[in-house]
Formats: sequence, C-alpha cells, structure tokens
Amino acid sequence: MATLIFDIETIGEDFDALDGMTQESLTHWLKKEAGSDAEYQMALTEFKTRLGFSPLTGQIAAIGVLDYDREKTVVYFQAPGERMGDREEGDVIYKQMTEEEMLIHFWEGVKHYQEFVSFNGRAFDVPFLMVRSAVHRIKPTKNLLTNRYLTSQRAGARHIDLLDQLSFYGAVRRKGNLHLWCRAFGIESPKGQGVTGDDVGRLFAEKKFLDIARYNAGDLRATHDLYEYWRDYINI
Repeated sequence: MATLIFDIETIGEDFDALDGMTQESLTHWLKKEAGSDAEYQMALTEFKTRLGFSPLTGQIAAIGVLDYDREKTVVYFQAPGERMGDREEGDVIYKQMTEEEMLIHFWEGVKHYQEFVSFNGRAFDVPFLMVRSAVHRIKPTKNLLTNRYLTSQRAGARHIDLLDQLSFYGAVRRKGNLHLWCRAFGIESPKGQGVTGDDVGRLFAEKKFLDIARYNAGDLRATHDLYEYWRDYINI
C-alpha cells in the first residue's frame, strides 16, 4: 500500500496583540497557580512562547510530506511578504504557500495513500491539521484518527503513530521524544543541528522561513528511518 510520512511545524499568535478577554481566558489559570507575582510573570513569559502548540492560538508554518515508496519529499512552507517560489535542494522540493494553500494540497495528496506515518501525529499533527482546515472551511479527505489501535483502524487510512507504537500505547512510562528515539537507534536527529520545535516561532519572526522548512525535512527523514526500525524489529 502507498505510504505517506508527514509532519508539521507551527507558530503562535502575538499574545500582546490579543484582546483582553482572550488574554484572560488563556492565562487565568496561571494566576491561580502562581505563588507570587514574580512566579506569575515567569510563567507568563514561558506561556507566550507556546501559543503555537494550539490551533486556537496558532497556525501552520510548514507541512512536510514524504512518499515512502518513491522517496520523494515535498515541504510546503509559509513566507509572508516574500516571493521565494519553488526550489529543490537534494531530494527535497520546497514550495512557498499560504496556510490555506498548504492545507488544500495536503488533503488532496492524502487521497492517493492508504498508510500514514507520523511521530505523535494522533495527539498533535492531525488534530491541528483538522482544526486549521476547518478555520479555512477545508474538509479533510480522509479520517486519520479512526482508531488508536492499528488492528482496529479503517482500511485505506491506516495511521501509524510511531510514538504510540514505540511506547506500546503508553505502557512505557517515559515515552521519549523524537530526538531520544533517534539517539537510541543511531539515527541522525534533526534536533542535533541546534533547532527544535520551540525555535520555530523565533525563526518565523526573524523571517528565516527556509530554515523552518529545512528543519521540517529533517524531521521527515528521521521519522522515515524510525519507521523502518519499528517495522523491521518491533512490529509483530
């Protein structure tokens, strides 16, 4: 069956530009938990950098897809105010698009695959993609969240979330992130280049859009290699 590996990078809104009611809705719990004003200010500063982890306060900066059988990788990425067009670097094609255009292309491509591979895609990537698609009135072409367990998933939309599989659906107490799993299996980690998902918002603000896209491509390659380890040595 045709297999597609996918990954997204996200960015958050500017907290200080939000209206007062939205700010209060997002942070009222911080005030309750903080023991002092200093603790609150520290927690608030940290919180402002994490708005990109929710589709309610963030958007997609890049969507990467890797056709496993054809070894073809495409990364769609935002670059507001720039005219970067398409470019090819090695075996990766980079395409500048708006968030809406990225989502349209992603769901159109999904139609042609039966198996999907991600790392933490069930808990993060797919819900984020679905909510942001709804914001743009785009309907997903396949349900990538039919069932958590592979044996119960619907034919034509088999989603292998490697975090679920490698942690045996949470049986392992400490699940580990992509970097730790890559390290364990000797796979080159995209985080080893000094960039993590926490840096995407800063890079976007600095207009380093291609750096975000290249980081996404690294995540795809790591997920590809991790998938092969799972398939060959763990999946029974």
